[in-house]
Amino acid sequence: MQLLLKFSRLTDSLSSRIGWLTMWLILATTLISAGNAIVRKAFGVSSNGLLEIQWYLFAAVFMLGAGYGFLKNSHVRIDFVSSRLSPRARNWIDVLGIVLVLLPFCYMCITLSWPLVAQAWHSGELSANAGGLIRWPVYALMPLGFALLTLQSLSELIKRVLFLTGQGPDSLSDAEHKSDEQKHLEELEAQAERQLAGEK
Repeated sequence: MQLLLKFSRLTDSLSSRIGWLTMWLILATTLISAGNAIVRKAFGVSSNGLLEIQWYLFAAVFMLGAGYGFLKNSHVRIDFVSSRLSPRARNWIDVLGIVLVLLPFCYMCITLSWPLVAQAWHSGELSANAGGLIRWPVYALMPLGFALLTLQSLSELIKRVLFLTGQGPDSLSDAEHKSDEQKHLEELEAQAERQLAGEK
């Protein structure tokens, strides 16, 4: 059990670091996009390479950030339904979803996308646009992103099973996923309500 917990903690740490990196990639994408627009409007100059790097970076944010989104429980849920379920039911749904849907889907995407990466690597495939970029790095984001999502899925599966067996906290509880700012705001609201009640 300790080995599984260690794996989960290491995976969560890796996902957090990659999530931090993707936040900086968003800034880089924004700056490159703004720079392209300014140079094109001011000097009538444009670069296909710089235009393509924007969508390369966007693809990196989307693919590499998926595991971080799962870690932070920020993926799409049907809250109207899940909020009415018991914590055990929510965790069982996650366990079944991870084992029956997410892990097989990740495996399929990795196995189908890897040959594309290998082919682009061996052929030295370039963009069809003049001054465009090599293609294998952006193709590689797909198997890499799904591999990272697979790791985070296994980490989340461990957490759900630990909760269901009474050996760990509920990682799906709202309190677990509130930001420091949200918690601080709730504390201030509670303090203000106590003060108002005291004045009456």
